[in-house]
Amino acid sequence: MKAVGRALALAAMLPCLAMAAPAMASPAGTRAQAPANAPGGAPAAAHARAQVALALTKVTPKTLTPKSRIEISGAARNRSGRALAGLTLRLRYSAQPVTSRSQLDQLASGQQAALPNVAPQQQSLAQATRPGVTQGWSFRTTAQQLGLRAPVATPGVYPMRVEVLNSAQQVVGGMTTFLTMMPKQRSFKPVAVGWVLPLIDRMHRANDRTFIDDDLSKELAPGGRLHRIVEAGGTTGTPVTWAIDPALLDDVRQMASGDYFVKAPGAAKGVRKEKSKVAATWLASLKNAAKGDPYFVLPYGDPDVTALVRRKTTGDIGVAFDARNTGFVSQILGRQPDAHVAWPASGVGGPGTLEQLAKYALKDGGSFLMSSSQFENPATGAQPNATTALPTHLGTKKTLLYDQTVAQILNEGARSASRALMSEQRFLAETAMIAAEAPSVQRTVVVAPDRMWDPADGLAKNLLTYTKAAPWMREMPLRSIESAQPQARAFHGYSDDYEKYELGDVHLGQTRAIAKRAATFQAVMTGPVKISYERAVLRLESVGWRTSPGRAKRVRKELEDELKDEMHLVRVVPPKNRRVLMGGSSGKLPVLVENTLNDQSIKVRLVVTSENTAKLKLGELEPDDAVIELGPGERAQRWIPAQAAGNGNFGVRLELQIPGARGRTYGDGETITVTTTGYGRLALLITGGGLAVLFVGVGVRAIRARRRRKAEAAGDGSTGMGSPGTGEPGAGLPGAGFPGPGIPSAEYPGAPGTGLSGAGRPAGVPAGPSAPGAASGPAPAGADAAGQAGDASGPAGARSEDPAAVPGPADGPAAGHGEPRRRDGG
Repeated sequence: MKAVGRALALAAMLPCLAMAAPAMASPAGTRAQAPANAPGGAPAAAHARAQVALALTKVTPKTLTPKSRIEISGAARNRSGRALAGLTLRLRYSAQPVTSRSQLDQLASGQQAALPNVAPQQQSLAQATRPGVTQGWSFRTTAQQLGLRAPVATPGVYPMRVEVLNSAQQVVGGMTTFLTMMPKQRSFKPVAVGWVLPLIDRMHRANDRTFIDDDLSKELAPGGRLHRIVEAGGTTGTPVTWAIDPALLDDVRQMASGDYFVKAPGAAKGVRKEKSKVAATWLASLKNAAKGDPYFVLPYGDPDVTALVRRKTTGDIGVAFDARNTGFVSQILGRQPDAHVAWPASGVGGPGTLEQLAKYALKDGGSFLMSSSQFENPATGAQPNATTALPTHLGTKKTLLYDQTVAQILNEGARSASRALMSEQRFLAETAMIAAEAPSVQRTVVVAPDRMWDPADGLAKNLLTYTKAAPWMREMPLRSIESAQPQARAFHGYSDDYEKYELGDVHLGQTRAIAKRAATFQAVMTGPVKISYERAVLRLESVGWRTSPGRAKRVRKELEDELKDEMHLVRVVPPKNRRVLMGGSSGKLPVLVENTLNDQSIKVRLVVTSENTAKLKLGELEPDDAVIELGPGERAQRWIPAQAAGNGNFGVRLELQIPGARGRTYGDGETITVTTTGYGRLALLITGGGLAVLFVGVGVRAIRARRRRKAEAAGDGSTGMGSPGTGEPGAGLPGAGFPGPGIPSAEYPGAPGTGLSGAGRPAGVPAGPSAPGAASGPAPAGADAAGQAGDASGPAGARSEDPAAVPGPADGPAAGHGEPRRRDGG
């Protein structure tokens, strides 16, 4: 019942499990064709989906003796989607130990012919016949019952395969694991095993201040990936060498030092997070775990050095290794790096990659850390060890080769608890076979899991513990393995087939464009530089983006927009409507420059250019005025002399440049339109005022003329030229011999109501006698010839038609005359 209970507890886990045998199926020869792990690793060989999935839950003991009791337990699940009648379980094995690592690889791939023995007991899987149902199983036996032949003097590895059969005795599911036995009499040299534990993560920030997610909090918390690795390294006592990406510690330090801001790429707004206690605790745990263990630092952000070399953009490699981007690791750990190791992505690299890594990482000595799949075995036929040498243009460098097969085994143990247990058994088997292949030779093995190793819970701790406790292994610091005599091993080089796994041209090209804009931004900063995009660019070049190009694109766009917005805080402020009116042929154009950065001073050079120099010429500012220094939040205005050769609209370009680098512009600049006229402001005001008075005068005259016409049409005779009469011809009423009001004639060209002054009579027409109601006799002294009947109160040449302003016969002195007007017929 207990076994069944344990099996049922796995029911929720089994949907995520694949068949165990395929997980170990890729032979070493296949894996050697490409870099390890997705960025360059060959995928596992394709296998048909088994109808019944098996999960391993228990294997004891870890090390057999000829009298050991053996228990292999697990669970089975029908995932065929239909009922499978007559399911039974059997155990197949070989009583003879495996003779080589290549045979071990073949057995792990699920070859059944190599397992001739079948255990006598079989189990029924009656419950698992139904679709989706999980049932536990267990085999309990002894080494003697199985007839396992004890090895002589060296460790022995025995394959065990659990198979599910249907009613037709066809195999519908299976998995292979391994048991390792130690002989009573031992005659072999234990394998020296050195561990490298990677502390590397994918990138979590766009710029230095904003996180694109808060996933790192989960990785650092108990149960998280990074927490499990640090815990394993700190609690087992097995010596390890830590490989640390400074970008990871930079992120953790940012979270632990205060509040931080999280904004997903493309999101309208972000979220402020409180200072992370989890991050602070993890840093303290790392410092304690790494005490006494050596460590080396990768270049900041773990850039894709191979891709940068291929595209001839190697400048950032040196920046990533610079102390200003890596030195804070020693500040956090309280000591300088104890090892100098250059670890190319996936453990592979060509001559250009290795030369760059040697130039920066190995300038003070040290070794490359590379995959064993990139090297041939020794030509002498000797068993391979972990230490070799590699010639470069900078001299021959020692090279540590981590075992590619072991690394793949560890990486496959990251998927589930069942796979973790299978990885443990396979790790023990592989190291035992290394010891057994050449028992009289001291063998060395370097174990370096994938950069993003995500071991299942307990796997990392168990593997480190087995390294220290298994009788066929001896834990050893990496520096001791490095000091061994190098073996001569041929280097395969870097295959062009790997290029498809590198960062692409589009991503790197757009990253370079961002880097150039960021360099321009930094070039205008003065005083302490508090805004930098250097590390942001390095994070964009990280090898971690190889497996997530879509996410890389979103982060790249986010950084590009952030940089553009921040650079726009230092700018030329254009006038409203982007237009400037310049009255007259010369003037000065106002230009305003501002710095609205919160905490950064800047220095720029103002350059103003006319787009039509023939029509609008602009003067140059004095050198001291052209270069503008602004503190945070400050503004400065400059006046640009301008000379116009005509009227019109002319484009003017306003740009900021980097001082001391003529022609290197900052930002996008602004274009405005300058409108020039032939009149100055004062002339325009006078002309405008005169036009306004003229229009008002014309309006008043029109209104008065309209009133007079209405009065005449009413027949009251009130024309303003005499008293009304009875209607008979007489004084005050024009007769047939007089011209009507408002009608000029040759005899009375200047008569009132005509709208013409004396100056307006036709040339050659003499002035006639005065019209009725007009002053007779010569014009009084002081009256000009053109204004005998005019209104002296208006502008010259104009007259008023206001009846109130032109006195009638009895109204006293005429306007503009010094004596009373004589009344006709009086």
